[in-house]
Amino acid sequence: MTQAFIVDFAIDSIKTTLLLSSPMLGFGLVTGLAISIFQAVTSIQEMTLSFIPKILAVFGSVLLFFPWLIQTMLSFTAKILINFPEYIQ
Repeated sequence: MTQAFIVDFAIDSIKTTLLLSSPMLGFGLVTGLAISIFQAVTSIQEMTLSFIPKILAVFGSVLLFFPWLIQTMLSFTAKILINFPEYIQ
């Protein structure tokens, strides 16, 4: 197992992690921004107002993207298992 192989594996792992987390982070960001604009327009200064909609948005995005998330995780896991002999050398 060479140093380049380890670096490629680490980069691939980080890319997969960012790819899998981006839909949930994006939905949470957009929801938080919309609620912040709503609070600024209506002069509501309640800090706890944004938690429930953000939680629901993230949960909804998990449900929406679940098939894609599972497929991506399965392909990454299969790639790891296929290359397993290279890891132990």
